[in-house]
Amino acid sequence: MSPFRRRALYGAGLAAALTAGTVLVGCGSDGPAAVARLSVVDSYIPAPASPGGMAAGYLTVRNTGAGSDELIAVRSPGASSVTMHRSTERTMEEVPSLPVPANGELQLARGGNHLMIMGWTKAPVVGDRLELELTFAKGETIAVQVPVESLTYRPGSK
Repeated sequence: MSPFRRRALYGAGLAAALTAGTVLVGCGSDGPAAVARLSVVDSYIPAPASPGGMAAGYLTVRNTGAGSDELIAVRSPGASSVTMHRSTERTMEEVPSLPVPANGELQLARGGNHLMIMGWTKAPVVGDRLELELTFAKGETIAVQVPVESLTYRPGSK
């Protein structure tokens, strides 16, 4: 085989491999065009049993985009600590992040994933609002005003 013919075949094979690689990368669900579109709904905090005590926080992060993301931090100017937790039938453990699937939801709800809020700057009462800043892995930060509700409150029961 002539050197010219060998180079032509090599070049065609390399071009095909690069094209196939580009197609595979472009088809991934989190490729460059896959963007998360996040919003927060149904947020609430049941009033702590003791004034200024520890409280749980619940909300839903909706993602209407084609890309996934992760909730990586939650902060509040009204509390010294807000941590993310996962509950199972037997345990509750702090986690460093929580996934937000593409075209899906991350639900923080009683008996499951939730926030633990500690060190309130002011003892919360029903009707107060606590500002939470949710930070996501891809750089977005969403600020929400979360209402403090009665211990018996359930979303949709107002």
